[in-house]
Amino acid sequence: MHFMQALQQAWTRNHSLVCVGLDPEPTKFPAEFHDRPDAVFEFCRAIIDATADLACAFKPQIAHFAALRAEDTLERLIAHIHAKHPGIPVILDSKRGDIGSTAQHYVSEAFDRYGADAVTINPYMGRDSAQPFLDRADKGVILLCHTSNPGAADLQDLDVGGKPLYQHVAQIIARDWNTHGNCALVTGATWPEQLAEVRALIGDMPLLVPGVGAQGGDVEAVLRHGRSANGTGLMINSSRAILYASNGEDFAQAARTATQALRDTINRYR
Repeated sequence: MHFMQALQQAWTRNHSLVCVGLDPEPTKFPAEFHDRPDAVFEFCRAIIDATADLACAFKPQIAHFAALRAEDTLERLIAHIHAKHPGIPVILDSKRGDIGSTAQHYVSEAFDRYGADAVTINPYMGRDSAQPFLDRADKGVILLCHTSNPGAADLQDLDVGGKPLYQHVAQIIARDWNTHGNCALVTGATWPEQLAEVRALIGDMPLLVPGVGAQGGDVEAVLRHGRSANGTGLMINSSRAILYASNGEDFAQAARTATQALRDTINRYR
């Protein structure tokens, strides 16, 4: 199934705009996992199974797995999602971006090795670095636009011909790169006014919105400025606030409760 179709169906079926981020940090796991050789898989699987019916997507962050030498675990987790929770798309958060021949290997990594349904990439090397991803018409290509970190303004807000660079990025991707209808943009919850400006430029293209939860983004502002005309158009990511809602034996139930609370808060403003 095309990533965009799966996303739209998950929005509707689960009545949810919540994207659950998978950022494993074993030092934060409950004590019961500390001596288990497969702790990363077992912890993340429990989170996935507890939240799948409340989410529109899962977003594993590749660096968290690679730093633990757990790339094989990431493969198994994505396969688990596809097998046990079909229809919930998986976004590989890897923020790749390189010249064409290297980019093609990153495409194979994301979609052929890991089996992800979408991938985050950095567009600032230009279209040729993104084209191998864009050519996979059934897969989602989620491009950095205005990110949630404090340093985003250092470069992304630079004035280029009378408007900030991130607006040029949004406009070019929506107008010229989205020929297969498989593009989305990353826009941080911590910059609500910029979120509104991006939405005005791109129409109903989906937005992946980090920064809610531990980073302090305001849910009401995100919905007011970022939702599409039909009340969807958003993948609002939360990672730490869900994964580590409890470090006790009730960690999976606590993750479910946190996901449901975020989903319900979002839906109040839709």
